[in-house]
Amino acid sequence: MKIIQSFLFFISSFFILVSPTWAVYDPLSKPNNIFGVHILFPSEISEARNLINSKNGDWGYVTIPIQSKDRDLEKWQKFMDDAKKLHIIPIIRIATKNDYFNSSVWEKPTYEEVLDFANFLNSLNWPTQNRYVVAFNEVNRADEWGGNVSPSEYAVILDYAVDTFKAKSPDFFIISAGLDNAAPNQSPNYMDQYSFMRLMNQSVPGIFKKLDGIASHAYPNPGFSQPPQVVSTKSIHSFIFEANLVQNLAERTLPIFITETGWSQEEISEEKIADYYKKAFESVWSNGRVIAVTPFILRGHPGPFSKFSLLSENGEKNLKYKTLEDLPKISGQPVLNSTLNEHSILTDKTPVRDFPAEIKNQKEKIQASFKATKVVFKWLLKI
Repeated sequence: MKIIQSFLFFISSFFILVSPTWAVYDPLSKPNNIFGVHILFPSEISEARNLINSKNGDWGYVTIPIQSKDRDLEKWQKFMDDAKKLHIIPIIRIATKNDYFNSSVWEKPTYEEVLDFANFLNSLNWPTQNRYVVAFNEVNRADEWGGNVSPSEYAVILDYAVDTFKAKSPDFFIISAGLDNAAPNQSPNYMDQYSFMRLMNQSVPGIFKKLDGIASHAYPNPGFSQPPQVVSTKSIHSFIFEANLVQNLAERTLPIFITETGWSQEEISEEKIADYYKKAFESVWSNGRVIAVTPFILRGHPGPFSKFSLLSENGEKNLKYKTLEDLPKISGQPVLNSTLNEHSILTDKTPVRDFPAEIKNQKEKIQASFKATKVVFKWLLKI
């Protein structure tokens, strides 16, 4: 009997020891360097550092996507280690993969994919205490959501993502997807971001109260070409309108992460874009609610993103890059992650949703096994 009691005490103590003891903090409570850049590959992080931590800057941000088929532990832990060494705060945007039958469309995420992402990202040692995760991308476009826009579906999966990531560690700082701020109301292919957000809240009341922040794609629309002084729901000021709507829906102010923005060099000259960036950082994105601005994109050559690229095709700094590099910055002082992740190895709080049949069968087998184990424990306790 004493052996059994000791074993039960060990099990209960282990679960207490591994329980998380802290949570996200307000990034604006510390000195914060809002400068960042959007990259596509972990190998670009060193180049990013030279831009965002220039002119006395420190601990700037990078936004980077990770696809469901790219969960390589060694690769992404190296990225996190590099981020810590280079004083960069990662913003990880989770993504699915292209639809097998239609490569121009991104698949809708499933519950098991969200759970896999939570497990994988929780297995990494992050450089900062806050672990910034953006839940998918421009979901008010059909090609980003399985071919059919659905604010209700996104709200449900976002709700599950918040619960799932927080169950793994309360250090996860969950940010809603940046929405296409040029999208018209043309169902089922497009929905403007404000209608989309309202319908999200109708489908899952209080969804914005659960979030830690919102992402904004504050592009200068229409045409990726409007001057920074143009104030409209589609311009680089769109983040303000989005934040105000969230404040009305959630009755709270959420931090803003401008994870994509930029002017098209196909529409206006590089000289004008450089001047627009300077004015935007000085007079628009200096808004006190903005945590990070990560212009799209550091390296866009070759391909469709070359018109936004901050590096030339040969890798040299263009005028846009040099202008951003020369802007004065501050030394950010984020709360660093000083511990390993063993505290989150075990949890019984992961929310359960309606998984596909094959997943359900596995789950039922596990539950049956637990029931059998409980019967054995009851029998042993009677000895």
